[in-house]
Amino acid sequence: MTAATARADGARDRLVVACVQLCSDAPVADNLERAERHVRRAAARGAELIALPEKFQRTGTAEQLREAAEPADGPTATAVAGWARELGVAILAGSISERVPGDEKIRNLSLAFDAEGRCVAAYRKVHLFDVDLPGATYRESDSDRAGDELATAELCDWRVGLTICFDLRFPELYRALALDGAELLAVPSGFALQTGRDHWEVLLRARAIENACFVIAPDQHGLWAGKPTFGRSLIVDPWGTVVANAGDGEGICLAELDRARLREVRRAVPALASRRPDVYATAGHA
Repeated sequence: MTAATARADGARDRLVVACVQLCSDAPVADNLERAERHVRRAAARGAELIALPEKFQRTGTAEQLREAAEPADGPTATAVAGWARELGVAILAGSISERVPGDEKIRNLSLAFDAEGRCVAAYRKVHLFDVDLPGATYRESDSDRAGDELATAELCDWRVGLTICFDLRFPELYRALALDGAELLAVPSGFALQTGRDHWEVLLRARAIENACFVIAPDQHGLWAGKPTFGRSLIVDPWGTVVANAGDGEGICLAELDRARLREVRRAVPALASRRPDVYATAGHA
């Protein structure tokens, strides 16, 4: 598990965060132009940490994703680093398609940039979206290879756990991030409409509640390779209350997070402190 250095004493307890909701079913240059416009809007409204959705650089078919893929330090990362540095904000570059030399498959890569434009963490999606839904089949493994490491980032004096979309269905991942000190869990996504209608908010609120963490979840809307995504980007507090919702269509939503709220919830319901890993280990679930 990777992590940035620990927070310094006296770190800020309030943080304004924003979700950017996009439909990235267009050429890379167009998607980046729209992403930058919304990042600037969010910064102008006071956001200090701005999160972009999964594959904000380019959604599409497996072939289109491979064509759009680039190195982790390629043009998209360079552009996002420049926005962060110019605006003085931290940016979670939801995810991009990463090209890896010698491998025909790409990685679903999330990058975290601090307010000086430095890349402080990278996470490659661990759980690939291979499912058969009514009327639609998805095979992320056709284009992507799974990552094998978890990651947290120190952004604006807050520890952020990095995940991507389908990861949301694996609570053990989020518990591991919370035990590693995460206070804010990031879930950039391109959630399918079929599952989003029934599962999106429920799962996000559950991950917030069971780990007593804030959750920020920027989502794609519109079509992804001809299949509809859900939108409704959310920001959730540690009690499981939705504090911001981007609704439908392209746009942003913002909320102010307060670490005092996180401490309050963890005192009231000390689930993390009351764990019994000695018992879980006997069932093979340490």
